[in-house]
Amino acid sequence: MENINSWKDIRWASVESRIFRLQLRIYKAAENQEYEKVYKLQKLLLSSKSAKFLAVKRVTQDNTGKKTSGVDHKLVTSPREKFQLAQHLKLDGKSSPILRTYIPKPDGNQRPLGIPTIEDRAKQALAYLALNPQWEASFEERSYGFRPGRSVNDAMEAIFLGISKKPKWVLDADIAKCFDRINHEYLLQKCNTFPEMRKQLRSWLKAGILEGETYAFPEMGTPQGGIISPLLANIALDGMHEQLDAYINTLGGNRRANRQTTTYVRYADDFIIMHPDLDILLGLKQVVEKFLKPMGLELHPQKTRICHTFKPTDNENPGFSFLGFHVIQKEKWRRMRAATTKRITKQTFITLIRPSKEGIKCHKKKLRDIIRSYRGVSQERLIYKLNPIIRGYALSKRTQISSRIFQELDKYTYEHLWKWAKRRHPKMSVFKLKEKYWHSIGKRNWVFGIKNKDNDEELSLQLQYHQKIPIQRHAMVKGTSSPFNGDLIYWAN
Repeated sequence: MENINSWKDIRWASVESRIFRLQLRIYKAAENQEYEKVYKLQKLLLSSKSAKFLAVKRVTQDNTGKKTSGVDHKLVTSPREKFQLAQHLKLDGKSSPILRTYIPKPDGNQRPLGIPTIEDRAKQALAYLALNPQWEASFEERSYGFRPGRSVNDAMEAIFLGISKKPKWVLDADIAKCFDRINHEYLLQKCNTFPEMRKQLRSWLKAGILEGETYAFPEMGTPQGGIISPLLANIALDGMHEQLDAYINTLGGNRRANRQTTTYVRYADDFIIMHPDLDILLGLKQVVEKFLKPMGLELHPQKTRICHTFKPTDNENPGFSFLGFHVIQKEKWRRMRAATTKRITKQTFITLIRPSKEGIKCHKKKLRDIIRSYRGVSQERLIYKLNPIIRGYALSKRTQISSRIFQELDKYTYEHLWKWAKRRHPKMSVFKLKEKYWHSIGKRNWVFGIKNKDNDEELSLQLQYHQKIPIQRHAMVKGTSSPFNGDLIYWAN
């Protein structure tokens, strides 16, 4: 690193490899509860030039908010500015004010978002590199949100495994304003870190918030929008599963069997708890409320609901929505059971996990708005705009039962594309309109694309279809596995 005099001289493969090896050492020391060694290694990482270069790169190049400025209205775009920022980057226990803005939520409300300055974002990225491997060694098994190597698909697979053999009662919990109400002192004490890091975390939590022309200084909560905020929320909520297991162990019967019948899945501040016995589930709800009280948090009374996966209750329909999917169990037909198993089976239900209706509606609206707003542009630009959105949605939903929904979405897209074409050429006949924008390639008809000038039998560009993304089951992360445990073969596969 001594020969690096500019941003262009940095060899990123070497930088990332060096930091990853240091993170492996932090993870193993934390796993063995050698916290003095953990703190020494974290201080070594924070003073490393490689870590500072990597933190600045992730904030100014990789992050989607790299062109969004904070209260100082400064952006870091040129290689020279990036190199200078990395050279002077240091956790000094200070923090600049946060710019408050609002983004719409799916339910029509607005979510407050705090935008730190570029320098503070780089500091947070640097602190994240040091803190993340320490906590990955102790995070609970069923926590999937904002963690490396884990995703929404892991959470949904855990739910499927938890209810595939037996219907259960479900506590679909929602924490009221989780990010805005976390107690600062409780969180700092739980972080279990050295004084310099604790002082820096405190400065970020206490940083003033600029909204309009007035400043507000928060007494609680972690500002949404910061790089380190999801990690702090995970740290605050860590340990809930342990409290639930402690309650389960107080019940009579086989303790191991009781723990296995309880399914707990958490994704950041969203979590569900499932159990076959309603009375035990109500007891688990009380344990959760008791766990959240010291943090200053509570369950949302309107959004928290108890339902059953298979049978309807007096006030609730069966099934629940979680992380953009709808989970429900339905009765199998006897003929279906005989055809698939060739024997009489005691399991008379089937577990169905599909994309939620709210998510489908939101995706349709996005496709429709793009097609309408691109009426005056070329077909090529429209395809380039739609393809990443269609492919991204299909890849995120292809792990569950989505084939029929993908076909409906393709039909919906075609209908709006036809309106798009008719609006552009109101006097053109439907036959010429079809020949202009839709083509036949092999056995496929009505392919929305642009023909290759050199070969009429091929398309130089075509629209991505939802149903062309194959349905593929997701392999869930095993146990407490982490990318920092050194098992590179497992994570490569």
